[in-house]
Amino acid sequence: MQAKKRYLLLFSCCAFLFFGYFGYHHFKVHRQSRWHQHLSSYSEESDLLHDEDISPSPGFRTRFRTRRRSSSGGGSSRGVGGGDGTDLRGANEAVDIRSDGVETRDCRMENCFDFTLCEQGFRVYVYPVDENVPPSTSYQKVLSVIQDSGYYTSDHSKACLFVLSLDTLDRDTLSKDYVRNMPNRIQRLPLWNNGQNHIIFNLYSGTFPDYAEDLGFDVGRAILAKASIAYENFRPGFDISLPLFHKTHPERGGEDGYMDSNKFPGTKKYLLSFKGKRYVYGIGSETRNSLYHLHNERDIVLLTTCKHGDSWKEYKDERCDHDNAEYDRYILYTFLSCP
Repeated sequence: MQAKKRYLLLFSCCAFLFFGYFGYHHFKVHRQSRWHQHLSSYSEESDLLHDEDISPSPGFRTRFRTRRRSSSGGGSSRGVGGGDGTDLRGANEAVDIRSDGVETRDCRMENCFDFTLCEQGFRVYVYPVDENVPPSTSYQKVLSVIQDSGYYTSDHSKACLFVLSLDTLDRDTLSKDYVRNMPNRIQRLPLWNNGQNHIIFNLYSGTFPDYAEDLGFDVGRAILAKASIAYENFRPGFDISLPLFHKTHPERGGEDGYMDSNKFPGTKKYLLSFKGKRYVYGIGSETRNSLYHLHNERDIVLLTTCKHGDSWKEYKDERCDHDNAEYDRYILYTFLSCP
C-alpha cells in the first residue's frame, strides 16, 4: 500500500513538472510571437484613399484603378495585373511566395522578420564595401552614421538587422550613382536569405517621364525605407517612409538652434505655408496632389502649380487651371517680397 502511494506521489510530481515546463514554454513562445503586434504604426490599411489624388493623369488613373480592383479580388487573377493580362508590377513588386504561403508584398513584422536574431540585442551589421562599386557620397553618409553608432557590430552572427553596402539610394537609370546588375549582386550575398532582416534605403526610383517605383531588383522580405513611396506599394507596420533629403545634406547636425521667444500659441498669421511644383505624374505626385485637402486659405496656405517642364499640359488634370490661378494670385498679392 505504501509503495502504491509513493508511486502515485512520484507520478503526480512528474506530471506537475511536465505541465509546468510545457506551459511556461508555450507562454514564452506565445508572448514572443505577440509583442510586436503592439508596435506603433502611423499608417492603417483602412485609411481613406482618394483616387483623384493618387493617380492624377488619365493614363495612370486607369492603371491604378485596375490594380486596386485586381488586388481586392475583383480581377480574374490574384495579384496585380491589367485587363489584358499584362503584369503591371515593377521589379520591386515581384511576388515571392514562401513555403508558408506568405507573399512578400504582404510582409509584416510577424511573418517576414526573424525576431530570434535579436535575442542578443539590437545590433546592425553593414556589409563590407565592394571596391568595384563604391557607394555614393550620400549613401556613404548613411553607412558612416550607422557604423559610428552604438548599434553597429562587425560580427554578422550577432546582428539583428543587415544593411547593404551596395548603393540603393538612387535607382534612376540615368543617374551617375545608379548601380547596374543589382539583382545578381544581391543574390550573391551570402546572408541575403531573400531579404529577411535586411533594410534597404532608397530616395529615387524610376526615370523620366513616369518615375515609376521600379528599383530594378526584388526587395523580397527586406524592409524598404523609401522616400515618396506610393500607398499602394507601402506595407504598413513593415516599410518605412523617409523624407527626401538633398545630396549636400550634412552627415551630422551643426550648432544648436536658438529660440527667440517661448510664446504659445504663436502670433504669426500663417501656421504653415508651402509653394512648389505639383508633379502631375511620377514620383512624389501622390503627396503633392493631396496638399489641397489641407489648404484652408486662412492659417494654412499650400500652393502648387502644374507648370513643370515643356510638356506639362499633356499631363494636366482637372485641378491644374485652378491651382495655377491660386498659385499666381498668392505669389503676386500675398507673398511678393520687394527689396
